[in-house]
Amino acid sequence: MQAPIQTTIAPLNYLQGLMLWIVISSLYACGGSGSSSSDSQRQPIAGLETKALLGERLFSEMDLSLNRTQSCATCHNPSHAFVDNRLNTEGLIPAVSVGDDSVSIGDRNSPTITYAQFIPEFRFGSRSRFNSQQSDYLGFIGGQFHDGRAANLQVQAEAPPINPIEMALPDRASVVDRLLENPEYEQSFQALFGADVFTSVDGAYSALSESIAAFEQTHPLATFDSKYDRSLKGELFLTLKEALGRALFFSQTDTNCATCHQLRINSSQTETFTSFEYHNIGVPVNQSVRNQNAALLDDGLLLNPAVDDFNQRGKFKVPTLRNAAVTEPYMHNGVFRDLTTVIKFYDHFHSFSQFLVNPETGELWREPEIPDTVSLLELNDGDSLNQQEVEAIVCFIRTLTDARYEHLIQGKGIVCEDS
Repeated sequence: MQAPIQTTIAPLNYLQGLMLWIVISSLYACGGSGSSSSDSQRQPIAGLETKALLGERLFSEMDLSLNRTQSCATCHNPSHAFVDNRLNTEGLIPAVSVGDDSVSIGDRNSPTITYAQFIPEFRFGSRSRFNSQQSDYLGFIGGQFHDGRAANLQVQAEAPPINPIEMALPDRASVVDRLLENPEYEQSFQALFGADVFTSVDGAYSALSESIAAFEQTHPLATFDSKYDRSLKGELFLTLKEALGRALFFSQTDTNCATCHQLRINSSQTETFTSFEYHNIGVPVNQSVRNQNAALLDDGLLLNPAVDDFNQRGKFKVPTLRNAAVTEPYMHNGVFRDLTTVIKFYDHFHSFSQFLVNPETGELWREPEIPDTVSLLELNDGDSLNQQEVEAIVCFIRTLTDARYEHLIQGKGIVCEDS
């Protein structure tokens, strides 16, 4: 058997020991093998390699609310066309969303954020109207929220986490602290925005909102693959009822739909079915969300800090009609539950309308919340409709539903298929 090898190490003198300590210390400081710990920290987490992917994760992050019960996706559910589809005790989607404390409510309906990426930044300007008897529009255009107070998607994303009746965290610093609780977020933010992203609360908060906005600009939120879009490509044909609804919708003389819900002169696949204009269309107060504040009126566009013209009171941004068939309830305050009701509400402004009663209440239409600024010229365009024409327009609006949400359409007594 071979004798074990013995190794003798001569004792180091002071200078040799000091030099060895310096070498070892420098290796530890650099992380060993010549790589730095800061470089390692800046590597993106798998699945969060881009700002959009990070934004998608943050969009569903409940830890960004005070009680950790609510995220952006709570009020904008990706599985339901990005609206709040939580049911109330009556089994219905409520008019307005409940906040993180399960008690607080606002007085405006949570709009879909599908196709919101095409909303221009808030400004005052003009736009051409194509299928309309009215002159071109001059006024405020675009912006996020019903009153346009957020110039763009990133500014909009900054608001909910620190809104006291929504996600309810007290300030931006509290939101950033919640981010830092999660090592994956810390590493991903540093990888995408720089190692010093958390040295400033405002910088980190801006990175948060930029990420969410990046997600909201991705293809799944604007697929342009509805039945209407597919018919334009010749992949299918609209039914007779849907085709009638389309003809009525785009008519310059029969209806006023296209005055505010047509963006382009041709029916291209990039049609968002909103002009981004602002109008007061005479919507009544939603008494179900005003039980404690019945005397408080919603001034709409006038509440936008960039607007001081009292003539803008009660006006709201024209919403997209894409996915409208699956994003009830309707109007800025969720006062109507059915598309049929909405079409009949528009029609009742005509002198010879046969729809003088709200079909959801069985009572006469209530007065506008803000009567002084109602867009009567636009509302009086066209002729009054009959029941068949109302149903045809509803059928056409249903064709504007993204393919992945078509299964959510409810018939509600209206048959759109050919017999």
